[in-house]
Amino acid sequence: MKIVVLDGHTENPGDLSWAELEKLGNVTVYDFSEPAEACARMINAEIVLTNKTVITREMIESHPHLRMIGVLATGFNVVDTVAAAERHIPVCNVPSYATDAVAQYTFALLLELCHRVGAHNQAVQEGRWTQGREFCFWDYPQIELSGKTMGLIGYGRIGKAVERIARAFDMTVLHTTPSGREGSVSLDEVLRQSDVISLHCPLTKENRHLISHETIAKMKPGVLLINTGRGPLVDEAALREALLNGHVAGAAMDVTEQEPIPADSPLLGLDNCLITPHIAWAAKEARQRLMNTVVENVRAFLQGSPVNVVNGVLETRP
Repeated sequence: MKIVVLDGHTENPGDLSWAELEKLGNVTVYDFSEPAEACARMINAEIVLTNKTVITREMIESHPHLRMIGVLATGFNVVDTVAAAERHIPVCNVPSYATDAVAQYTFALLLELCHRVGAHNQAVQEGRWTQGREFCFWDYPQIELSGKTMGLIGYGRIGKAVERIARAFDMTVLHTTPSGREGSVSLDEVLRQSDVISLHCPLTKENRHLISHETIAKMKPGVLLINTGRGPLVDEAALREALLNGHVAGAAMDVTEQEPIPADSPLLGLDNCLITPHIAWAAKEARQRLMNTVVENVRAFLQGSPVNVVNGVLETRP
């Protein structure tokens, strides 16, 4: 069984092992693959695993040996799942490996907005405390979370994990979901009542630019915004305007509308906007869970019963 990993470096930059996957077939791992390289590297592969390398209809149709596609992530929009289904090829993802890591990172971003630990450390390293006349100083307002309201847009596994942490900080928590179930309130209520808004919903055609001029206007003045979900949920030009005029006091974004972030992004260069390079998921423990699930996905496929299938192909073809 020929197994090809098109872009394994992000999942495993060298601190994990591919050994368990290698027990299941003849494995070739590429760190990265450009589109033209990917097509060539898929030749004769029966199982192809990808993280962000796009697998198009043309690529699927031009590789007759292909029998399974595995995504090294939860999101699977990099694969033409319809084309795969038409050829009876299951597409399998990893649904819930990073729940705790992303929830923890959400609060890392929030606490950084509240205290600017990095900036104050840098000031001390540069000698400002040594040279100062007072026993302490702060360059940014210090914010206490106890008693404040956190609004969650999206209430899946990660949203629920964030809620548990927020309640440990003695915060009130509101959440909104399209279904309106599980104690959900309206989006407008979350926007109006929340001191902190955190995004945890999947990206759909309907909620692209959910955070816009219109929805920002409904938020409390001085609100804090966290996005560890999907970059296109936020209209970045609208957010920039709100950050500059102070209606949004601070934002922390682990995802952006275009990734990697372009040099002309409207969010760059703002003192009250923290940006990290899509790493909320990347704790070693989370990546090991991802690796374990990928191996189980391949093993289940080889046994004739695919799991974590996202395109409805639940039986393998000869």
